[in-house]
Amino acid sequence: QVQLVESGGGLVQAGGSLRLSCAASGTTFSFKTMGWYRQAPGKQRELVAAITSRGSTNYGDSVKGRFTVSTDSAKNTVYLQMNSLKPEDTAVYSCNANFWGLRYDYWGQGTQVTVSS
Repeated sequence: QVQLVESGGGLVQAGGSLRLSCAASGTTFSFKTMGWYRQAPGKQRELVAAITSRGSTNYGDSVKGRFTVSTDSAKNTVYLQMNSLKPEDTAVYSCNANFWGLRYDYWGQGTQVTVSS
């Protein structure tokens, strides 16, 4: 059973930084794409950043230049380095992954990021 376990959320002041981690377990298949989505209260879930197994990245417009997604492929782990955080970055951040050889997308439980002004 595939599980995604996130860590690293919390409370930070505007202008600060946080690093999120998401580790996949329960599979021997390598990931195809791993990434992060977020959902703020009253808003739709949106893509934050994603990375493929070949290293191609995709970022949401609002985080370009501030956030960086990276992976440790050997560990099926994805990271999100968030710099210059803004109050509007406050949301629940969820990890998403799909794997070579598996049919479905998988989601983590979500981690809260709160940026105070």
